[in-house]
Amino acid sequence: QVHLVESGGGSVQAGGALRLSCAVSGCTFSTCNMGWFRQAPGKEREGVAAIGTNGVAKFSESVQGRFTMFKDNAKVILGLQMNSLKPEDTAIYYCAAGGGRWRSSDFLNIENYNYWGQGTQVTVSS
Repeated sequence: QVHLVESGGGSVQAGGALRLSCAVSGCTFSTCNMGWFRQAPGKEREGVAAIGTNGVAKFSESVQGRFTMFKDNAKVILGLQMNSLKPEDTAIYYCAAGGGRWRSSDFLNIENYNYWGQGTQVTVSS
């Protein structure tokens, strides 16, 4: 069984930064594609960033250049460094994982992910 636990959410002013972490058990970066998704109030959950089992990373256009990912292979921790935050980044952020060999076009597709964390709130004030 795969378990994911997010941490690091909080409140910050626009232009600030936050760092999220996701502790994963039950799979590794070699066996699971992993990603970050977010859901704002009244909106659908959307893909933010993901990394495939081949090590290729993909970011949504809305966060490209502002967000980066980091990982600890030994501890199986996937992180999301969020810089230059905007009020529109306010959402619950979820970590997710899914097995298989994917094309990069699959990385931000929510339907491909089988396992989800409980989410962590990120609030950006103007």
